[in-house]
Amino acid sequence: MEQEQDVPMTGSLFQEQLRSKNCEPRFYAYYYKQWNNYRMNYHDHDSTEIMYIISGMCRVDVQMPDGSEEQTLLKKGQFILIDASVPHRLLVEDGAACRMLNVEFGFAVSTSSASVQPSIRQLALEEEEVQQFLQHACAYLVLPDPEEVYYIMKSLVLELDQRGLLEQGRSFQPIGVISQEERWEHREARNLKALDQGILVRTLFIQLLIRVARLRGEMSRSASDQTELYVKRTVEFMHQNMDRSIQMKDIAAAVNLHPGYLHRIFRQHTQRTPTDYLTMLRMEKAKMLLQQTDIPISEISDYVGVGSRQYFHMLFKKYTSLTPVAFRSSKDRHVSHYPMEE
Repeated sequence: MEQEQDVPMTGSLFQEQLRSKNCEPRFYAYYYKQWNNYRMNYHDHDSTEIMYIISGMCRVDVQMPDGSEEQTLLKKGQFILIDASVPHRLLVEDGAACRMLNVEFGFAVSTSSASVQPSIRQLALEEEEVQQFLQHACAYLVLPDPEEVYYIMKSLVLELDQRGLLEQGRSFQPIGVISQEERWEHREARNLKALDQGILVRTLFIQLLIRVARLRGEMSRSASDQTELYVKRTVEFMHQNMDRSIQMKDIAAAVNLHPGYLHRIFRQHTQRTPTDYLTMLRMEKAKMLLQQTDIPISEISDYVGVGSRQYFHMLFKKYTSLTPVAFRSSKDRHVSHYPMEE
């Protein structure tokens, strides 16, 4: 029986085939390189790319699917993963050299029916975080690294480098023997052709995928906790300041967030916009004041931070289906008499 040929696939880490077929990685390029005063043109390629910052800092611009542009600053110990076919560019300022470790890879359907290590599909079935990672596509991802990803990538590039020398007949040393000094020199290889890049390369890729998936999971959980904290602080600020004429920009400034971002995360967590939530607090306080105090209805709007009496009446009727007068008349009242101002 003839062995099946590789089925053409994209280079995307989030393609459905990785979760439905037995696939393995194909590395197309790698380099250790130091950049200084460099401005790359926008480009894309049918391979996923990881840029790891060894030292210094740089900026990576990414063109999003909706046509917008996002910029991210990267510093030592961070890496960016850019999905296949996503336009991007690298910028490094003069005098701020950036040393980087980079790999580019895609995928192919495995031609071996009895692989000694799990395929990406099998790994995703066994590792929940890998499954979640592969199912939630993103144009790019920036993560901090406690050096675990760095050491896996170093070993991966070392193995690819040594295998390349062996295949070219330029080295008869056992695989893995490259001096420490050489590892830090400028090393670059592009258009890698070997279809079978070896068990160790595939094993290191599996380790890399697991670690990146777990880091993303940790980041998502941390982001969720941080988001909940922002929402809690927002609600506290509203409770403490609802009697003032505060607006969305004031609320966002109090929790140090952009108004648009606060609006989005607040709605996700409460199913209400911040404005709707603030209105609810004000109307509930107005109901309490109408029912439990003898404060004149004409003054209630001032107690709940709504400057216009006409607007207050409109909001109150929309919220309760009653005018303030009708609401006060319809309820059993337990009145607390507020002292008159002298």
